Amino acid sequence: MAETKRAAGKRNGEAAPRKRERKDTRPQEIVAAAFEEFVSHGYAATRLEDVAARARVSKGLPYLYFKTKEELFKAVVRSVISPIFDAMRERMLTTEMSCEAFLKGPFLAFMQELVASRRVLIARLLIAEGPKHPELTKFYYEQVIAKGRETIQAFIDRGIARGEFKPTPLRDFPQLVIAPALMAVIWRTLFERHHHLDTDALLATHIDLLLDAIRAPGAAAQTDGGGAP
Repeated sequence: MAETKRAAGKRNGEAAPRKRERKDTRPQEIVAAAFEEFVSHGYAATRLEDVAARARVSKGLPYLYFKTKEELFKAVVRSVISPIFDAMRERMLTTEMSCEAFLKGPFLAFMQELVASRRVLIARLLIAEGPKHPELTKFYYEQVIAKGRETIQAFIDRGIARGEFKPTPLRDFPQLVIAPALMAVIWRTLFERHHHLDTDALLATHIDLLLDAIRAPGAAAQTDGGGAP
């Protein structure tokens, strides 16, 4: 009998850490479930009850961590989108590679991977529903777009200072650097079933054309990706 109680106590003791661990990871589980609900059903049609069901938690638990659906959407952006963009911005601002080598190497690879990933489904959601939910587009702009725009401008300025790039209006319109990635997302969403687009080749061609337009006179074109990222 005593051995049975000790065995039961041991099992309960083993279960307690697992229970605490599950409690600690529940916000992340809820955010992951919310991402799937948002990209599957859209923002307006997603209910926190459905997020709870997908996360396999009680119906009211998401409200404990996220008071509104808007807060939950922002948590999805911070968890799924912001980290990869923050990492790329840090690399752009600190890389020791030449600007051209960086664009042809790590930056191109980043855009190619992004377009092929499920993360772009959030951008697709904002294109479809953003006009009806300006608070979401405002948050995404401040969290992702504005920071990216400033980083690209700083990157172009550094290229000019190094004598790699000539001054061009591109500095005033950094959106042109990533515009083909957005176009690729739209194409994949609307037209891919009608005509296949090699988005990897599209983005590589864009970088080549961009560099041809802004390369400083006398600066040698680099034919490779500049080595390991």
